[in-house]
Amino acid sequence: MPYSKSDNLEFRARSRLPISFRQITASVALLISVVSSIGLLVGGVGVMNIMLMSVTQRTREIGVRKALGARRRDVIWQFLTEAIVLTGAGGVIGVLLGGAISLLINLAVPSLPSSIPLWAVILAVGVSMSVGLFFGMYPAIKAARLDPVEALRYE
Repeated sequence: MPYSKSDNLEFRARSRLPISFRQITASVALLISVVSSIGLLVGGVGVMNIMLMSVTQRTREIGVRKALGARRRDVIWQFLTEAIVLTGAGGVIGVLLGGAISLLINLAVPSLPSSIPLWAVILAVGVSMSVGLFFGMYPAIKAARLDPVEALRYE
């Protein structure tokens, strides 16, 4: 390095290593959060499309239920329950796959311990069910607003 150039070397003490590690870990956690949020959004739109298709296919059934006295909230609860069960089952399957991958990591690389805390399991299933609740709301309300006479005429 010539004498006239500025010094661009940096020396770090070993005491700064944990701080750097935490900063890198926080950046990776933020990146993972952004990617998973995009995945949840895409999955939610998929759930909404499935539920809208379900409403379209079951229009006559909705008409019969409303003609026999079902209230709007009954129809809303029917479709919201379906959406929550659908996404909750997906969350449970995801947790089971994650647990299996964690177990495989433990078996393949015993020096790299991996475990899944209970709070993460509960959070994962809860978030997946809340995605079903949020994205199932529009199809459920659309189903509840159907006119029974028009729904019975639908083919």
